[in-house]
Amino acid sequence: MAVKIRLARAGAKKAPFYRVIAADGRATRDGRFLEILGRYNPRSEPSSIELDLAKVDAWIGKGAQPTEAAAKLIVIARGEKTAPVAAARVSKKAASKADADKKVAAEAKEKAKAEKNAAAEPETVAEGAAAEPATAVEAKEKAKTDKKKAAAEEAAPIEEPKAAAEEAAADDAEPVAE
Repeated sequence: MAVKIRLARAGAKKAPFYRVIAADGRATRDGRFLEILGRYNPRSEPSSIELDLAKVDAWIGKGAQPTEAAAKLIVIARGEKTAPVAAARVSKKAASKADADKKVAAEAKEKAKAEKNAAAEPETVAEGAAAEPATAVEAKEKAKTDKKKAAAEEAAPIEEPKAAAEEAAADDAEPVAE
């Protein structure tokens, strides 16, 4: 006969508690058993585990095999592990609201940090050195304006001499009335 250490369900509908038992492996879950080794109530806060570890060790010594659930309870009862704590359930609506609040707080923190950095920097910036952009969008816009400026500078030297020559010719041709 193969002996198992397992849980047998007891209690009312939707309000279970379990007995830790030593039973024949062929017996039904809540059927005939050899000995009650302890009790487990998952509904109490925190869940309670009462095991007679001397009896459990005696049955294991005789060759009894604990099931996965029974083995976990035995480990917890011996103090090798702690019982898992059920996390408080949060509704989807409350979770999304909390995420939105975190996002708003992070944005406010970034804005305050940017304002603090702006106040700490000196007001005058040396010519030719521009302020560093704070975000990726600002960096892209700065790159576009830099390209436009570079293109304008390349085209400007060619146009300036023509414009200057035309102005000089116009000044020579027209007498200035004083």
